[in-house]
Amino acid sequence: MTSKQPSRAPWPAVVSVPLRLVYGLYAVALFLTVAITALLAVLLLPTLRWRRAAARTAARTFFFGAGMPLRVRGQENLPPGQCVVVANHASYLDGVVMCAALPPRFGFVIKREMNDVPVAGLLLRRIGSEFVERFNRHKGATDARRVIRTAAGGHSLVFFPEGTFTPEIGLGKFHTGAFAIAARAACPVVPAVILGTRRNMPATRLLPRPGSLELRYCAQIAPVTEGDGDPALILRDRARAVILQELGEPDLARGAEG
Repeated sequence: MTSKQPSRAPWPAVVSVPLRLVYGLYAVALFLTVAITALLAVLLLPTLRWRRAAARTAARTFFFGAGMPLRVRGQENLPPGQCVVVANHASYLDGVVMCAALPPRFGFVIKREMNDVPVAGLLLRRIGSEFVERFNRHKGATDARRVIRTAAGGHSLVFFPEGTFTPEIGLGKFHTGAFAIAARAACPVVPAVILGTRRNMPATRLLPRPGSLELRYCAQIAPVTEGDGDPALILRDRARAVILQELGEPDLARGAEG
């Protein structure tokens, strides 16, 4: 299957290791500077919308300064009302991409481990992120009920339904949580495809490298009724099929089943 990654930004075919190291350290220093500045802003700003707007500006500033131009396509597929956005997950940069691209009305649903990460955890809490336990079933159920209440209040949410990412290239199995919440809220699901982050900062690399990034919002998937089957499973399978086609990477779930 041919990858559909965007063309990279200018970067010599042969780059010395010291130059790569210098760039990587610069990008990390830039990210920390921008993150700390964003944290100060979200600690001081009084409203959630303003805090999310500040985080969005910070994410865009990082990509501009790091030589990672971000192109966003398909904005017309985001409905003006409530929806659930689901995207593939291949890199730590994915969350920054979604923060840079999504309007301030969106909140993130993230694995609970991120709550304990210094700076990042506090910043995520201040922009209204929801943390979900993955390994403790009882706590996970409690978190899920809280997220359902958030969705029931009309809030738009963004998920990475794979839950995490691995060094293996491809699209992993989707958990049903995001789709169950969309079904309960009777709101559309918008599949989104992130391209370029795996190349710029894969799971096997500590330091990033420059290159263009792309986010594609695909056509929204309308809510389904229980008469058609389990709404969460139907939404999951439809969204995953769209993302898999647009992503152009192997289907890791099929490989695991085989």
